[in-house]
Amino acid sequence: MKVSTYVFLIFLLFGSVLQAQTAPPKQKVDIQSGYLEIKPELPDAVIYTKDSEGQVYIVHEGVEMWCDQAFVYLKDNFVKAYGSVKITQGDTVTMNSRYAEYNGNTKFAFASGDVILTEPKTTLRTDTLYFDRIKQQAYYRTGGIVKDTASTLTSRIGRYYAETKKYQFLSKVVINNPKYTVNSEQLDFYSDTGGAYLYGESTIVSDASTVYCERGYYDTRNDNGYFVKNSRVDYENRILYGDSIYFDRTRSFASATNNIKVLDTVNESIIRGHYAEVYREKDSVFITKRAVAVSLQDRDSVYVHADTLQVTGKPDNRIVKGFYRARLFKPGAPGEDPTSGKCDSIFVHQKTGITKLLRNPVLWSGENQMTGDTIHLLSNKVTEKLDTLKVFNNAFLVQKDSAGYNQVKGERLIGLFHNNELDTVNINKNAEVIFYSRNEDQELVGINNTLSSSIQMYLEEQKIAGIRFIKKANGKVYPPSQFPENARQLSGFKWRGEERLLRKEDLFKDKPPPILPKITGIPLPEDEGEFFEDVPEDEMNIPEASKLLPKNLQTNPDDPKPMTRENEVETESDLTPKQDSSEDNPIDTQENKN
Repeated sequence: MKVSTYVFLIFLLFGSVLQAQTAPPKQKVDIQSGYLEIKPELPDAVIYTKDSEGQVYIVHEGVEMWCDQAFVYLKDNFVKAYGSVKITQGDTVTMNSRYAEYNGNTKFAFASGDVILTEPKTTLRTDTLYFDRIKQQAYYRTGGIVKDTASTLTSRIGRYYAETKKYQFLSKVVINNPKYTVNSEQLDFYSDTGGAYLYGESTIVSDASTVYCERGYYDTRNDNGYFVKNSRVDYENRILYGDSIYFDRTRSFASATNNIKVLDTVNESIIRGHYAEVYREKDSVFITKRAVAVSLQDRDSVYVHADTLQVTGKPDNRIVKGFYRARLFKPGAPGEDPTSGKCDSIFVHQKTGITKLLRNPVLWSGENQMTGDTIHLLSNKVTEKLDTLKVFNNAFLVQKDSAGYNQVKGERLIGLFHNNELDTVNINKNAEVIFYSRNEDQELVGINNTLSSSIQMYLEEQKIAGIRFIKKANGKVYPPSQFPENARQLSGFKWRGEERLLRKEDLFKDKPPPILPKITGIPLPEDEGEFFEDVPEDEMNIPEASKLLPKNLQTNPDDPKPMTRENEVETESDLTPKQDSSEDNPIDTQENKN
């Protein structure tokens, strides 16, 4: 027998009128098709079964339900649906299951058995699902799988917000994508955009990289994102750290802002700064804002700084280029002077052990200042000690003496090192010297001013101990009183001792600290309350016929709680740039070794 909407509403009219006298009227569930049965053993239920024309069809305030059989409890305004159940809300949300029940008074639905919740771009599969039409939220806590256009998301606990099209996943959250896998403590996923917000310890793992963060965003459809709390990107031979990291998988690109650190795990080197770009496939790193590269040589660190640093090449053939106001610093052994230098640009080839100082370079080794058009430093690749120094064109060596300056100049200078100290210096072609000769008591006995085709100097403890002239030309040793003051500086002489780097902090001497941008950050989501209201059991509106018990409609105290702005207060330091620590300690040697 068919039951029309009109007849059914008349049947329920009396109950509706009584209810209207004490409370706002609630619209009754409306059964629009189905075969009607009345069973004496179920006096409170009216049973509808599908017939030859189709399934049982029920509507209620914008919700439509289809099923093979429905038990309708008129008094409770409650429906239990069995067999191929389908519930739709407009054209946005569809829920399929083997069993469902719906309370027309509370607008609360429950589904179990192969539950599938479908909305325009995702499909949720779970065993049991609760749906609150008033809140427009769905909830599961027995494990669920969400299939997106690009990925599959799984978690033990999940909540869907229909109005914002947001899924909130808790406990063992995993995104599986053909290109990568995401693991997170908490993940908010927006189905309309494919955007995933990561909260707590999270990783994005692929064959080529691993991203770690404790706060981040990832666009699962376009394969890019940014990370702002304890973030890092691990490549095969590099690790990138920064206060904020942008990552683009499709371009094999990552950039980082503020307190940058790039570790080269193969070559025991590190770069610091406050902005960096890493191109994985090109094996290229670009870094600015107090950029400093540190490599380990002879159990000590060598520091290279420039306004901009670029590192290119495979791990066994790294090349470091520094552009504009470049500086070099290598600490000496305890009690020894460091080796340091300045120039406009610097070039370091790690495989060959050569360092080139280009454009207006100056190098200090101990008390010796050397200048020229170009300076090359060569290291022994076996011992990692300094081996050879070459100065090309307009070579000039100056060493300060208490009475003046020892000076030697020529077209080219070649210096040899022993245990990282200058041992022998050869000045070739048009060599000229001014040297303050002293006796064993360090008394000044004469001033040597000589021209020669080449000059060889011997040093002890970085000081000139002897000079040998090859094809000596004009010159002699003058008594100090007979050598005019205005002749005691060779043409082209310039003392730059005030520029000398005596400690690694001098890498940034006379350079103002960079202005660091404020990292906006990714705030925690707002607390949207529990899915289940905290209602005493005796006040719960649960029909007697329902399969649900009061405990089913209560929050499990053992389940993890979502991280929210209310339960974790952001500190100012989370969102503002950290104090630039590179000036006081640009890099810790022990950290580099590890």
